[in-house]
Amino acid sequence: MKVLVIGSGGREHALVWKVAQSPQVSKIYCAPGNAGISQLARCVNIDLDNIEGLVDFAKKEKIDLTIVGPELTLSKGIVNEFNHKGLKIFGPTKEATEIESSKVFSKHLMKKYNIPTANYQVFQDRAKAFDYIKQQTFPLAIKADGLAAGKGVFIVKDLVQARDALDALMEKRKFGEAGRQVVIEEFLEGEEVSILAFCDGKTVVPMVSSQDHKKIFDNDQGPNTGGMGAYSPVPFYLDELEERVLEEILKPAVKGLRSEGREYKGVLYAGLILTKEGPKVLEFNARFGDPETQVILPRLKTDLVDILNAVIEGALSKIIIRWEDNATVCVVVASGGYPGRYQKGKDISGLERLAKMEKIIAFHAGTKFQDDKVITSGGRVLGITAWGETISEARERAYKGVKEIYFEDMYYRNDIAAKAIK
Repeated sequence: MKVLVIGSGGREHALVWKVAQSPQVSKIYCAPGNAGISQLARCVNIDLDNIEGLVDFAKKEKIDLTIVGPELTLSKGIVNEFNHKGLKIFGPTKEATEIESSKVFSKHLMKKYNIPTANYQVFQDRAKAFDYIKQQTFPLAIKADGLAAGKGVFIVKDLVQARDALDALMEKRKFGEAGRQVVIEEFLEGEEVSILAFCDGKTVVPMVSSQDHKKIFDNDQGPNTGGMGAYSPVPFYLDELEERVLEEILKPAVKGLRSEGREYKGVLYAGLILTKEGPKVLEFNARFGDPETQVILPRLKTDLVDILNAVIEGALSKIIIRWEDNATVCVVVASGGYPGRYQKGKDISGLERLAKMEKIIAFHAGTKFQDDKVITSGGRVLGITAWGETISEARERAYKGVKEIYFEDMYYRNDIAAKAIK
């Protein structure tokens, strides 16, 4: 069968890598892809938001299965268009994707269906938002309603930071229309966990647990990023907690969406915080996480293509999903200056050496070929993922791999997964 993967990041490289392991797959395409993906798939230069172009390509090449990586493409309604044309595609519809593309919709959904989350208020007027903040206790979370590439959340500790966050979102429109309205939430304390689940509209099957590292600097300091690394499994996410999350959060979300006429088929990602009162939802995402996918898929034993087809066909309950009893760690190597301004076009060395190492892989994100060299072309450049019997072993191997890589002004955190082995 022919498979098309849409996207150009580390998540998509991990998806292509896993799909390539399926004996059912004869050819893989990726739009637009990156330098690493091009080693496994034919990269096609079609923009993520060019839905018509992607539909035409899938029809022309007789693609048997399309897998959507980025939230932007899902929010543009690609699944609706593919379904309309009778093309098989994995991912939620535009209406179901609103659980991620609108924080306001997501919070209202959680409130309506009693899914535990932070108390919140929604504002479209900056002055009213600031007046409300003056009456609250700090810290607070201020979130852009729309998509902001994982960077639209501000944790503010005083009125000055709150004013600056509101100005960035609502006045300067740092994230465009995403900041037209904002959600202001109480600040929740606890460990964060990412739980992704396969959903076919009725059946919900959680994947193995993982933990992302959102902040740019060590010890979770600095601004939010798209994610600087991840590990799996999370040692304190025990069976009892897993069952509680399934029954109190994941199943109610899918059932609630169905009640709203938005059947959810795809991956539902719950960003959780484990508070003293129990697990609560920080956010829902409507797709595979990045960099969580890079630590989850290497642990998957079942053929990914079988799972995705079962989701699309509403037959998820008929498949048994098996996982490796090991651990994985991914360290993201980023361009200097990320998540702010950064330079592109830096030569990357060391990839050949890393490729010869065992139980490790470099998932490419912001890379491309130029003059037969791999160069940087994004903020997050590579995700060095390693696996081992324990998190400690996987972590040691991942950082050993990172040391093989070099490009000018490269940056990475030194504490990915450190809290998991204390």
